[in-house]
Amino acid sequence: MYNPYFGFSEAPFSISPDPRYLFMSERHREALAHLLYGLQIDGGFVLLTGEVGTGKTTLCRCLLEQVPEHCDIAFIFNPKLTRQELLKTLCEELHIVLPDGIGGLKALFDRLNAHLLQSNAKGRKTVLIVDEAQNLSAEVLELLRLLTNLETHRHKLLQIILLGQTELRDIVAREDMRQLAQRIVARYHLEPLSRPEVGAYVRHRLAVAGTRAVLFPPPLLERLYRLSGGTPRLINVLCDRALLGAYVQGKAAVDRPTLESAAREVFGPDHRSRTPAAVAAALGVTLLAGLATAGWQLAPAPLFAAGRGALDSRLAAAPLPADATPPPSSVPSPLPATGVPDRDEKPVQPPPPTPTATPTQEHEPPPEPSLEPPAPEPLEPPDEDVAGPATKDHWLHEAQAVRALFGHWQAAIRQPSDLDGACRQVEEMSLRCLRQQVDPQSLASLPPPLILELSPADGPPFLATLLARDKGQARLVVAGEVREVALAALQRRWSGRYVLLQQAPLARSRRLSLGTRGADVAWVDLQLARWEGLQQPRAGDPLFGTELERRVRSFQQAHGLLADGVVGTQTLERLAQLGTTEMAALAR
Repeated sequence: MYNPYFGFSEAPFSISPDPRYLFMSERHREALAHLLYGLQIDGGFVLLTGEVGTGKTTLCRCLLEQVPEHCDIAFIFNPKLTRQELLKTLCEELHIVLPDGIGGLKALFDRLNAHLLQSNAKGRKTVLIVDEAQNLSAEVLELLRLLTNLETHRHKLLQIILLGQTELRDIVAREDMRQLAQRIVARYHLEPLSRPEVGAYVRHRLAVAGTRAVLFPPPLLERLYRLSGGTPRLINVLCDRALLGAYVQGKAAVDRPTLESAAREVFGPDHRSRTPAAVAAALGVTLLAGLATAGWQLAPAPLFAAGRGALDSRLAAAPLPADATPPPSSVPSPLPATGVPDRDEKPVQPPPPTPTATPTQEHEPPPEPSLEPPAPEPLEPPDEDVAGPATKDHWLHEAQAVRALFGHWQAAIRQPSDLDGACRQVEEMSLRCLRQQVDPQSLASLPPPLILELSPADGPPFLATLLARDKGQARLVVAGEVREVALAALQRRWSGRYVLLQQAPLARSRRLSLGTRGADVAWVDLQLARWEGLQQPRAGDPLFGTELERRVRSFQQAHGLLADGVVGTQTLERLAQLGTTEMAALAR
């Protein structure tokens, strides 16, 4: 109704799960990574849970648009099925022809097994996706577990992805579901949007619908967040009603009274009296989700193992900045009545006994406590080893390394992606992945950001992204977690193999040397002119002559390379780092 009035090509806040409107917040990216992982692994369950309306089904629709050609997908929307009904539905989804009258569990099971064996022999992978899986009965869940037993001597024949509300986590945590729980190879819980993400979400949907007009002023976005708690479906419903109200009143944008009127329509006339409790709950959930996300990305692993008590004690013990005044709560509190300190805290020495007051002192006020911040304790030396990602997060190491590197280049690849897939995608942007094997001792001379292959003391090798390096320290991204590690420790665990991104000026198979001709040679000439400090515009020489060979040797000598006058991969890498205006700029 209001689409022509606001200039929309279609309704921007429909609650249908249209992948085009999917807003990829950080949480949604992680959730999609788990789903894509379910298309790659061999057997087991992948579990995606979330509150009502957080976007699970829309994510699944997005997943279906990225299914590899060798995958067969069976999607079950209605989980209120018996075991026989589920097997029949699964056969229908896989186009398995069933004879009339067949209905026994064994017959259906045998038909399905025969089909899966044939598909596996043809190199195809079969994936079952169950939406609203919290409604599955215990008998059907047990049947799904038994389906994961279908296998050859090398491969599982069926991969299962379960999408469900928060209750699904409680179901699989039950004692009678422990066998199924042990087969979950990846799980993720999708949280609502944060306060800044709500504004970005609204702008994204309006842009997809065809407008960049500010229909929801910034002050309203805060109110919208409080009303919706960050749940995308509630945001859609509220925004849809608010736009309808603005249209009826002939307003160019939504204002506060119109939004409040929309909230009364959506939540009922008593929504004002329920708002404080609802907002408190929503804020609490969002705060906990934010802390959990930040902790997963930034906090060291021992912090999680230590528990809440240790977390509180470490936060309390953290030194304050020199220019900060400690709050009253920072004054150390006395020990509890038990006198037993927390095992994660240093024992607090009792204060020295107060001397007995003399007659001339008994009316003097006690000395005021010092408000100076405590002297900071010396920092503990950094960890002398580089550990790999946690077992449950190891599968993320490649996708997160790719994200950390390619994000610096603003390369709009389809996230998440493995390294090979990402390198193929950026070829269309005139970028290329340069893969090298060098002496690990040369790590200090390589310019970040780049992806390193590391081998921990225990566990499989993994990929990590070197973001920065300074004075013997390195900032590293390991499976999405930012770490500060000692450069010497990083060097010990590095295999010498690395990948970096650069502009692709040369054909991959060419080595430029004396007598070579072409645009690639002209590019080298221009790069050397830049390095030599020539300011006047010039055209590159397309012929690799003796003068250019001399200049190449000078460049190689200055950069510690083999001065052979031939432009190979290492010389190309150093030339590309000169950063001409035609090259993609590194940027966050």
